[in-house]
Amino acid sequence: MGKTKHKGPVKLDTSLKPSLWASMMPMGLGKIKPHHILDTMKVVYDNRDNLGYAYRILTQGVCDGCALGVSGLYDQTLTGPHLCTTRLNVLRLNTMPAMEDKWLEDVSVLRRMSSVELRKLGRIPYPLSRKPGETKFTRITWNDALDRIANKIKGISPKQLAFFLTARGITNEVYYTAAKMARFLGTNNIDNASRICHSPSKTALKRSLGIGASSCNYQDWIGTDVLVFFGSVPANNQPVSTKYMYAAKKAGTKIILINPYKEPAMEKYWIPSVPESALFGTKLADDFYQVNIGGDIAFMNGVMKHWFEMEEANPGSAINREFVREHANGIEELRAHVMNLAWEQIEQSSGLSRERLKEFALLLANAKSGVFVWSMGLTQHRFGTDNISSVANLAILRGFLGRKHCGVMPIRGHSGVQGSGEMGADPFSLPGGDFDEKNWTRIEKLWKFPIPKWQGDIVGISLENALLPDGHERKTRLFYTSGGNFLETMPDPGFMEKCLRSVELRVHQDIIFNTSTLVDAKEEVIVLPAMTRYEQPGGGTSTSTERMVYFSAEIEGPRIGEARAEWQIYVDLAARVHPEKKHLMHFASAEEIRAEIAQANPNYDGIQHLKKRGDVFQWGGAWLCEDGVCPTPDGRANLLPIEIPKLDKPEGHFYVTTRRGKQFNSMIYSDKDPFNNADRYDILIHPEDARELRIAEGESIVVYNSYGTFQGRAKFADTRRGNVQVYWPEGNVLIPKGVYEAYAGIPEYNTAVKIEKADSFTANKDLKYKEKTIDDLEISVG
Repeated sequence: MGKTKHKGPVKLDTSLKPSLWASMMPMGLGKIKPHHILDTMKVVYDNRDNLGYAYRILTQGVCDGCALGVSGLYDQTLTGPHLCTTRLNVLRLNTMPAMEDKWLEDVSVLRRMSSVELRKLGRIPYPLSRKPGETKFTRITWNDALDRIANKIKGISPKQLAFFLTARGITNEVYYTAAKMARFLGTNNIDNASRICHSPSKTALKRSLGIGASSCNYQDWIGTDVLVFFGSVPANNQPVSTKYMYAAKKAGTKIILINPYKEPAMEKYWIPSVPESALFGTKLADDFYQVNIGGDIAFMNGVMKHWFEMEEANPGSAINREFVREHANGIEELRAHVMNLAWEQIEQSSGLSRERLKEFALLLANAKSGVFVWSMGLTQHRFGTDNISSVANLAILRGFLGRKHCGVMPIRGHSGVQGSGEMGADPFSLPGGDFDEKNWTRIEKLWKFPIPKWQGDIVGISLENALLPDGHERKTRLFYTSGGNFLETMPDPGFMEKCLRSVELRVHQDIIFNTSTLVDAKEEVIVLPAMTRYEQPGGGTSTSTERMVYFSAEIEGPRIGEARAEWQIYVDLAARVHPEKKHLMHFASAEEIRAEIAQANPNYDGIQHLKKRGDVFQWGGAWLCEDGVCPTPDGRANLLPIEIPKLDKPEGHFYVTTRRGKQFNSMIYSDKDPFNNADRYDILIHPEDARELRIAEGESIVVYNSYGTFQGRAKFADTRRGNVQVYWPEGNVLIPKGVYEAYAGIPEYNTAVKIEKADSFTANKDLKYKEKTIDDLEISVG
């Protein structure tokens, strides 16, 4: 698929460039910004009981933070050490001692704790059980725990069994073994955290370009004419990437952010690993296009409408005609669709004027190269797949594919999650391909047992299926989750708790407790202690955003209680369910798993050779779709007409979306957002919107709809008017449950709300829901 090989890290330009400085005040003193030195000192203090092991993890392991793929302190993009606070914050999960037995004696005490407090109790030491009515967790043996789970599986239909894997440092070996085990047990109900975040990226890129991953590398950022971030704030979620942005700025790259909120983290950032930036900060973004929440499709249609209008007057002035002629289908259909759109509709939906859209259209039209990057600001919508296909349309029309300094990149938030679907750990995938007849036949020959042919459920549906009546063939009776906290990651936490309580047997395979571990199950909750990736015998591999497959060796250090490697647990469980054919689901070592992965997924041929610290290869080469040739049936990209979603909202309503603060997934590390000084219950609102509602900054307000009510404080921010932001997961009470994207099944994390002062809301709350609610209105909000 790719011919050119990645050439390794390039040298960082460290010459001074004052025009990029964010402030003349050394180290941003007095500014609202992350305090990297203080954060690092805190990490050292938190790990003081295990500093030697912590140091070995940082210098010898592959990062289990964001998916940039740092091996030790070095990566494949730039020379020099790379370290960020995200990785440092996650470090304590790996160095903590086991939790003390006393914490297992009273569940009511644990239930009064937040997930932050539960995390600090330490690692799960041994298998545990708790049945309804029991006030404590009881220690059980591994044999007893796995026998109970196996006996339950034997007594139910495979369609009543569901598995989930989080992104918590899980390796390709674990994903692959889980995917194989699920099919060995007869179920396709297996899902993972990556799919909940980026399934529209994979779905859209496959239909547009025939690929399911980033087409380029981080090195392509450095020197591209324009680097565009759609719905992504890498300075917050992938902070190591700020060093790449710094290098890009030095090389003359223009950085553009398309987002409802003018993110302070992308305006100015102090990069701790670059002396110049650590002292004076760096202006990252050159411009911000503040779209409405859900207005991205209209935005991109508007850009293309300008291009087609430019082409009518001056052919070749906006569209790479040669690239489209040689490598793309659908240009006439796309042209007809876009030209039929009214500017009034585009402006209303996007929130931007025709003139403002033309500025961006001209910027791209005059660029010879470009890289488009996005994250959950585009994917977590009920039209997420269409969002991503719109990005692909822009890249195809300009020919920004398959060559240096060009590409499309769904930037990942967790280490290794790119590999989850590639290992087959979701209901729409098998290792190395989609869940279809072609791949059933191929994988069955390798595995030597039949694969169930029915379509498995996504995890949200599996949880909802726990509420189905007894006797229903899809009623989820056993839910087995490796990590994950659905009380804090899914919409409508109250509903999720009801679903979790309705499962007969729930298994939590994890390294720590979280709030969902403490929810009752109908028959029993079993907790299994897992190893981290650094403890896994034989090491493990992870796949980065840019398709780099890194080997992380087992690192010498303390071992916690009876924790086991997750792939070993799956192998043991499968053998207990079907002892007569356990040889078909047996792995003796991690090396053996990697050897089979190389057969199951042709892209991963090479993983079997990764054996020592620092070993890495990139599947697909430096660029997918190299020279414009896509891995589609006809080798051509597909331009797709994308309808503008309906974003009508009643008078007085606001669009709302969720945002992240200082956190890693749902693990929160500070009540304060270091980039804007907001706390977890602040509601970001434009000052003019607040004034119209007679709301003062800091005043207690209520955000509500028919799904839920959220009380917080008004925080004035530079957002697109009519749009507000709440922190995730605290604001999840506002998000509708059971709303999934049509093509990829991702949950919707955006909706419409009303806002009032807290005192007036309390006084009139009995009248609120007698009015016409959002359920009664025809709204499709992204």
